Amino acid sequence: RNLQKLSLFGDISILQQHGSISNTYLGKVDPDGKKIKQIQQLFEEILGNSRQLKWLSCGFMLQIVTPTSLSSLSNPIANTMEHLSLLDNHIPGNTTLITAVELERFVNLRSLALDFCDFTAEMARVLADSNHVPLHRLSLLVHSVSIMHKSLDSMPEDENWKALTRNSTNLRVYIMAFDVKSDDMLRILKPSIPLERIHFDSYITCVSGAVVDLISRQYDKFLTHFILMNDVIDMSGFPDLSDNRNEDPLVLLSWRCTRLSLLAVHGYTVWAHNLIAIARLRGSNLKVLEVTEESIDFDQGELADQDVDPVHNLIEQVSLGLGRPWHAVMDIELLSVFTEPTRHFYREMQSFSEGI
Repeated sequence: RNLQKLSLFGDISILQQHGSISNTYLGKVDPDGKKIKQIQQLFEEILGNSRQLKWLSCGFMLQIVTPTSLSSLSNPIANTMEHLSLLDNHIPGNTTLITAVELERFVNLRSLALDFCDFTAEMARVLADSNHVPLHRLSLLVHSVSIMHKSLDSMPEDENWKALTRNSTNLRVYIMAFDVKSDDMLRILKPSIPLERIHFDSYITCVSGAVVDLISRQYDKFLTHFILMNDVIDMSGFPDLSDNRNEDPLVLLSWRCTRLSLLAVHGYTVWAHNLIAIARLRGSNLKVLEVTEESIDFDQGELADQDVDPVHNLIEQVSLGLGRPWHAVMDIELLSVFTEPTRHFYREMQSFSEGI
């Protein structure tokens, strides 16, 4: 009854070590689905008996949350709830955990986290309504699996984002995109999203220079965090965003996005002279600059100069630019953002949502 904050996270990486979670595994553990049913009922009982719940966060708890779970909450509780996150990319077909109609009860939400495909134009309209308190934080997980099963056809258009930000002037958005094709990203990234943080993670699909360029042009007033991770097994080397371009997209991002405070890159080629330029452009305001050693490359001119050790020169110049000692990240495991992606998103989303 006195429970105010309920946060549940299912670490699916344990089950995912052999690719995607197969229903055969769940079938072995729970052959007739009775255990899942019992846990679903328990979860609904907890919600039904809550009298003071302000924060409900449920991430990747395989099939525990169902499309009917939230109806267990009484109206007074739904009306006073401040944070809601419902994330599960293993829902069969195109079912969603919450509908726009259900969201109408949550008039007091300050922060919300959902699968991007579940966040529809209709939901944006509900949140933009004047009877709803201003939304401060919105975290969205864009997953290729989800796009495949659900589609992007119902997503908010630019006018929906404009209306939402009129009601919620302090709204900031955090997006994590997992293996999303560049064409889809270019559709998703509407100009009026107040995008503060974006994190790309990929095993199959790399980000294009065009996407980075779009981000730096559209979100220059808001962007503080930019994370680019790539674990694609490709023997031909890491993708180079600056390929066939006059200016490197990451340098342009650092130049345009004057509020950038965190930049982390692994698995994309970062040329040493561009890294020095990034450090000089943002200086001490760039609180975190993490680039793995294997991602850094030197052009022939830098390597040809016999008098200068290119690695030593890079460390010295970047340190000077940032106004503090800097070195490349020697081991991917030491990256602050190196964790299983859903776990990272869940952790970041919690701190992002609390930081109102």
